[in-house]
Amino acid sequence: MNQRLRDLYSSISVHATADREHQAAVELLLLVMMADHHISGAELEEIRHIAEDSGWESPTFSFDQYVGPATAKVRSALEANDVDALLDDIDQRVTNGVLRAALFSAARDVAGADHDLDEAEHDLLAQIAARFD
Repeated sequence: MNQRLRDLYSSISVHATADREHQAAVELLLLVMMADHHISGAELEEIRHIAEDSGWESPTFSFDQYVGPATAKVRSALEANDVDALLDDIDQRVTNGVLRAALFSAARDVAGADHDLDEAEHDLLAQIAARFD
C-alpha cells in the first residue's frame, strides 16, 4: 500500500490546498483508529507511515505537529456523536481525486494494523468506502 501511495503522489504537483487535504486525511485516519475508543500504537504508526510514504510532510505541514490538534478534533466529534459532520467536513476538504481514491485503502490499512477490526471500525469503513472509494 505505501509504495502505491508514493507512486500515485509522485506525479502530482503541490497546490494551495495540499495542507488542508493532508490535515483532512490525517483526521480521517485518526477517526478510523479511534472509532473503537481505543488508541493503538500500531494504528498510530501506520498513520505516520502513510503520511511519510505519501509525501505529505512539507515545510508547511508536519504530521507530528498536526496529530495533536487532529486527535482533539476527532475525539470531540466522537464524544458529541457528530461523526457524520466530521466526515462531511473531511469530504469537502479532500478534492484531489488521487487522494480521495487512496483514502479507503489507507483507512483499511489503519483499521487492520492492530489485527482487531471491531464493529465500529467496520461500520466506519463502510461509510468511508461509500464516500471516497
